[in-house]
Amino acid sequence: MAKNYSPSTPSQINLIAAGTHVEGTLSAKDDTRVSGSLKGILRVEGKAIIAEEGSVEGEIHAADADLAGTLKGDIFIKGRLVLKETARVEGTIRTSRLIVEEGAIIDGTCHMGQLDKSRADVLKNGVGGNGVHSTDSATPKSSAFSMTSGD
Repeated sequence: MAKNYSPSTPSQINLIAAGTHVEGTLSAKDDTRVSGSLKGILRVEGKAIIAEEGSVEGEIHAADADLAGTLKGDIFIKGRLVLKETARVEGTIRTSRLIVEEGAIIDGTCHMGQLDKSRADVLKNGVGGNGVHSTDSATPKSSAFSMTSGD
């Protein structure tokens, strides 16, 4: 007996290729990779990926981000920001979760959200305090610190 097969539409990855220079605002629903340079604002509903050879001068707004290149400006990430060992950030970081690999350089301010107990339980166990799955997103409390690192 044959099964009905309906392939799902793969999400696309938008690309600013190495050697490409863009000025202005770029808005994308799907993941976006910058291997060239962008001067302006990058708004991504998915993941923003700044490759090692990529650079952004301006702002990045995204659900998640991996940064291996250079950012001069501000970055606003709703979820997780990963700074790879080759990342260079000069500006303000706002994120819920931050992972910094050894070698990454941050010269600026970082504001990270803190989860309240009920939201932490949901993430840890997949259920709220009353045993019911929760889709509510708690408003994170804010904490901040400033840092400068480098050679």
